[in-house]
Amino acid sequence: MAVLRRVLPALLCVALVLTACLRAARGAEAPGEYQVKAVFVYNFSHFVDWPPQAFSAPDQPFVIGILGDDPFGTRMDETVRGEQIDRHPLSVRRLSSIGDIGDCQILYIGRSESARLPQILAALNHRSTLTVSDLDGSAQRGVMMEFLTENNRIRLRINVDAARAAGLTISSKLLRPAEIVATRTKD
Repeated sequence: MAVLRRVLPALLCVALVLTACLRAARGAEAPGEYQVKAVFVYNFSHFVDWPPQAFSAPDQPFVIGILGDDPFGTRMDETVRGEQIDRHPLSVRRLSSIGDIGDCQILYIGRSESARLPQILAALNHRSTLTVSDLDGSAQRGVMMEFLTENNRIRLRINVDAARAAGLTISSKLLRPAEIVATRTKD
């Protein structure tokens, strides 16, 4: 009985803490689609190797560019704030034209750019820029990473040949769960 008196308060405390945690978890919002995609884009920087010449200086910023409509809002900025990749501070740039792409290491191509996708990819001309989009079929059109949603889950299509042509190496850890595709040739 003495053991029960000592253990019972501890068990009650644990039960209260678990109840509070469960209530908080139920009340917390699930992350939205573009919050999850922002984290994916940031994590791509850890699973892709860029050639040394992709950076002109050892401390040059690692730039994530967003071309066209920005579905992320502040989510991308919040995701990368204070982060670095191999001494390169991460920064996000919103771009309004192909000429603004400059030295982006990752380029997210918004849905508004569907008609200009061939011109965008041609302007990159095998530059070491990882291209990412959620345009339907964009990986088969030459984009390296395509987001697709199946059964409320975000999946990846990866065009490894397009990445190789740009001098980028994608980790097998990223390739394993992805659907690998090739660029479609026009019939």
